[in-house]
Amino acid sequence: MTQPTLFRRSRRPRVLDAFCCQGGAGMGYHLAGFDVTGVDLAPQSRYPFRFVQADAVAFIREHGAEFDFIHASPPCQHDSECQRLRGNAHPDLIAPTRAALESTGRRWVIENVRGAVPKLRRPVMLCGPMFGLATYRHRYFEPGGGLVITAPEHPAHSVPQAKMGRPVPPGWYGQYVGNFSGVDQARRVMGVPWMNRDGIRECIPPVYTQHVGAAFLAHRLGVAA
Repeated sequence: MTQPTLFRRSRRPRVLDAFCCQGGAGMGYHLAGFDVTGVDLAPQSRYPFRFVQADAVAFIREHGAEFDFIHASPPCQHDSECQRLRGNAHPDLIAPTRAALESTGRRWVIENVRGAVPKLRRPVMLCGPMFGLATYRHRYFEPGGGLVITAPEHPAHSVPQAKMGRPVPPGWYGQYVGNFSGVDQARRVMGVPWMNRDGIRECIPPVYTQHVGAAFLAHRLGVAA
């Protein structure tokens, strides 16, 4: 684990991006005005911000209180439809992640997929067309520590969506999961030009966490979100 010069003081509020992967969430917080540090068990050479390779849950317990805000995206594979269809087994880290977050005394958010909704507490759903994105990528955000998130109006899903992993016909929305084709298109649609296919199929579009980060900053300043 890299220590401790990572935690220098910054004039920007500091966010810990836990289970960061290639940094879709982190980029959104950066755009919202945060100083970003990512932590992940696997090396992440494409992560665009300060990075620590470590167990995320242990790192939250040890260092989470040193940050102003914590974002956690426990691996979604345990609850994803794609992985269940393949019969793959993955760890369920939502409960231990929540316990670690609650121990910090900070505001935080847990993000995950639709299959995890029964385990999440009062989650807020965000969808691509809420932010003008040409993809329906529903992600669910459980706010904690007093954080309040409101979702923009959810437009009707009127544009057809390509099937999982299939090429995207003109005028359709892509579903960029699994071994999908069209990496360059997915980069443009979701705003993640530095990512490869592995990162894109699991990432949060940065505009989602830019919205969450703005909610944190508004409440920090005492402004209604």
